[in-house]
Amino acid sequence: MCGCCWPLLALFSVRSSCFGCQFERGAMALYGSRCCRFLLARQTQAGVRSPGLLKRITRCYPEKMQSSYSGATPEEKVEPLSPDPTVSVAAKTASVQELAPPGGRSRELSEDPQPFSAFLTDRFGRQHRYLRISLTEKCNLRCQYCMPEEGVKLTPRSQLLSTAEVLALARLFVQEGVEKIRLTGGEPLIRPDVVHVVAELRKLQGLKTIAVTTNGMNLARLLPSLKEAGLDLLNISLDSLVPAKFEFIVRRKGFHKVMEGIDKAIELGYNPVKVNCVVMRGLNEDELLDFVALTEKKPLEVRFIEYMPFDGNKWNFRKMVSYQEMLDRIRQRWPDLEKLPAGETDTAKIFKVPGFQGQVGFITSMSEHFCGSCNRLRVTADGNLKVCLFGNAEVSLRDCLRSGASEEELLQIIGAAVGRKKQQHAGMFSISQMKNRPMILIGG
Repeated sequence: MCGCCWPLLALFSVRSSCFGCQFERGAMALYGSRCCRFLLARQTQAGVRSPGLLKRITRCYPEKMQSSYSGATPEEKVEPLSPDPTVSVAAKTASVQELAPPGGRSRELSEDPQPFSAFLTDRFGRQHRYLRISLTEKCNLRCQYCMPEEGVKLTPRSQLLSTAEVLALARLFVQEGVEKIRLTGGEPLIRPDVVHVVAELRKLQGLKTIAVTTNGMNLARLLPSLKEAGLDLLNISLDSLVPAKFEFIVRRKGFHKVMEGIDKAIELGYNPVKVNCVVMRGLNEDELLDFVALTEKKPLEVRFIEYMPFDGNKWNFRKMVSYQEMLDRIRQRWPDLEKLPAGETDTAKIFKVPGFQGQVGFITSMSEHFCGSCNRLRVTADGNLKVCLFGNAEVSLRDCLRSGASEEELLQIIGAAVGRKKQQHAGMFSISQMKNRPMILIGG
């Protein structure tokens, strides 16, 4: 740590900035950046963030902070910053392991608990402990709300993250405080090495939860191996309980395979088994009560998801069934439906019919957003970091990895992207007009 920062730590105030870091040279400049990270975390705890401090942390790597998705709007792109010519190349590329104290991450004051990573804390104080990684853009279904009818242009295989790159990024995020990783797609269970990926993630110290979101088509066959490898949680997509309607919505056959996968999950002891249902007016809103009835005898958490706009899914407001409308309809049948307490960062509003084994949830992204407690980041199958599902600004971590960036450089880039995260998404009508990826290319 640079010498100028020690007295500053003792006399800390929310207006402080690490002036010593501006003047240190070589390896000490990187130690100084760690001081800034500490101060940034402390400012977050105090409810104040200094834009100048964030700029100082990210000043060295402006060329890697531009949005790599063509749909990004100008206000979402980071303003280029001038590199600091005084920091040597050797110091920039020095590894975190060489510069950090024993334990792999810096410890500022031994008597204080380590603050949550400043790189994963945004300017509104949200701490991002949950990472969703898309393993593939491919899928064996063609769900109407996820994939455009004409299909999507897939990224060449060479431009997708390799297994080693997926695990390297996962390891880095977990080192910084991520506690939960969810594997998504496309359909993650069509990736040949998905069991190996889960097994390797299980080895990461500090990672508490490994989850998968799947369409269930291959689940019955793979789940025993996935459970043995360390899979903790399951979300299974099922948008209709009527086989013919299921085929219409997903444009493929396979209803009975999905039901077999749900039964296998229950058999293997997953509790609850989460079942995701995207509710669309004119298609499946008449099945709400049938889905709730499933929870009477089975340990399911049926999660009704408001229809969300993405490129190519022909979203319009009239097709969206709001949370309140769904809740009112269910309460007409079960007036004693009770709301369960929720965790601080839970996305679902959870309810239960007294006496039923399972429960019901609502994902209210459109009518009642939960941006204020969002703790999620996403990495797409081609290696782009998305800090918001509905934002179109992206940063390529794949390109940074392949250019030989050190862990410290990657963290600078991740921290800059997280620092630009907006307070909330733009709202359903604005989102529907924005350029974004189709859902299948983001990861569910």
